[in-house]
Amino acid sequence: MTLILGLVMVFGLVFGGFMLSGGNMDIVLYALPYEGMMIGGAALGAFVIANSMTVIKSALKGVGKVLKGPKWKAADYEALLNLMYELSRLYKQKGILALDEHIETPKDSSIFQRYPTILKDHFATELITDSFRMLAMQFDDKYQTEDVINRKIKKHHHEALGAAGAIQTMADGLPAIGIVAAVLGVIKTMSSIDQPPEILGKMIGGALVGTFLGVFLAYCMVQPVSGRLKQIEDEDGAFYLIIRDIFVAMVANHPPNICVEIGRGNIPTSKQPDFYRVEAAQKELPAA
Repeated sequence: MTLILGLVMVFGLVFGGFMLSGGNMDIVLYALPYEGMMIGGAALGAFVIANSMTVIKSALKGVGKVLKGPKWKAADYEALLNLMYELSRLYKQKGILALDEHIETPKDSSIFQRYPTILKDHFATELITDSFRMLAMQFDDKYQTEDVINRKIKKHHHEALGAAGAIQTMADGLPAIGIVAAVLGVIKTMSSIDQPPEILGKMIGGALVGTFLGVFLAYCMVQPVSGRLKQIEDEDGAFYLIIRDIFVAMVANHPPNICVEIGRGNIPTSKQPDFYRVEAAQKELPAA
């Protein structure tokens, strides 16, 4: 939503200001298809050369993420707290063996099935189940546990930011590509130096459209998309940190409600549920 609003503002104010100041759009519109083909083609071609197919696909999906916004909503954080509360309560009351059916086949688990949004996220489900598997193998040092989980989250986040980095690199190169297109326009103009001044003026104006287009695309479109995508990935990454915080607190032998409260305290403020809301939700959960 913000992407569409921003684009409307950029195009409306930039070109509206240009025309209100007496600018003529004819030369811009005439040169735009050709300059756009050169600049856009070079930028996309360089993007394909510089990145693997995995990153290219992630970048395309990243544009969709910018349109839709962060994946995890406030309700998802509440669901995560309830899920972790149920699992930690079952572990506390009946031991690690009672969790076996839920950890080994989460899709068939009566607990996980109550939280379908989390179950659909492969990494979130795997992070939870792998952490409990470590506990089942007597890997119960809270410092080492936190370090292992941190490494998994760091790896996942690094891979998630690959698309934003690739888009940012393309934005960095667009102004220079615009200069390349402008230089080609100047070369074309110099080959027609015997033409009248009014024709040469239009040709030079068309060449300068290339410089304008490269800078405009870089700083008004591509770079903002990259920056927003990075924000979204950082915000979504906070979801997995809550899993880490609750699990480490559980390994430190805190009661389930304290573990969940530690996790709740680290949820981003805009999506953080109220303490009493979480407490009421825990009372409504089925018995272990």
